[in-house]
Formats: sequence, C-alpha cells, structure tokens
Amino acid sequence: MIDHLGFPVADYALSRTFYERALAPLSLSVVMEVTPEQTGGERFCGFGAEHRPFFWIGTGKRPGSGMHVAFAAKTRAEVDAFHKAALAAGGRDNGAPGLRPQYHPSYYGAFVLDPDGNNVEAVCHAEE
Repeated sequence: MIDHLGFPVADYALSRTFYERALAPLSLSVVMEVTPEQTGGERFCGFGAEHRPFFWIGTGKRPGSGMHVAFAAKTRAEVDAFHKAALAAGGRDNGAPGLRPQYHPSYYGAFVLDPDGNNVEAVCHAEE
C-alpha cells in the first residue's frame, strides 16, 4: 500500500498554485510545508486532508519523463469540477470527463497535463 508520493517540479510556485486550484474540488489542500532550511536545500509542500499529506511536490531535479497520478473522487461531479478547475488553473486537457469502460463499466475519469506535462487524473469508481 502506498502511503504517499511526490515528485520535483520545474517551477515550484506555478505548480503549487496549479495543484491548489485543481485539487480544491476534491477537498485536498496544502497541509504541510517543508522549507529549504529544514531539508538542507529543497522546498516541498504536501497536499492531503485532515492534516495528512499524501501527495508532494517540490524543488529539485526533475525526472526525464512525465508521471501519472490519479486522485480519487467521491462523485462524478467532483471529477467534472476537478477538470474544470485544473483547466482554469493552466492545465492542458488530456481527456475530458467521461466513462472509460475499457477499465471497468463505472470508471469515470478526467485527465489534464500539469505545468510540467505530468498526467493528472481524477477518477470516480461509483456506479453513479
């Protein structure tokens, strides 16, 4: 089981703002920050809920290729709101909200590319 994940971003301020806006419809926000003074040089922020960060971005050397991360949504309306918020925050569409029956009959997801080209998804598995 994964406890948390994170990756470096090219522009920390831009990416932080993007994720703050894109993840708000999923009731996720920055719940912890780690300063360069605490780490010896890098800055990080952790997104989550109830004071438990599970998704981190930070400064540092970026990997050579994009990553994919999917956030669980409680409802299809949250998936729709995530997609709209992420596009308004500067994300690029990588798959409009909709059913993806190739995964399973009630898989409802939406995909955007973040400022670094990472594929970010919100998905709801409820049968609606």
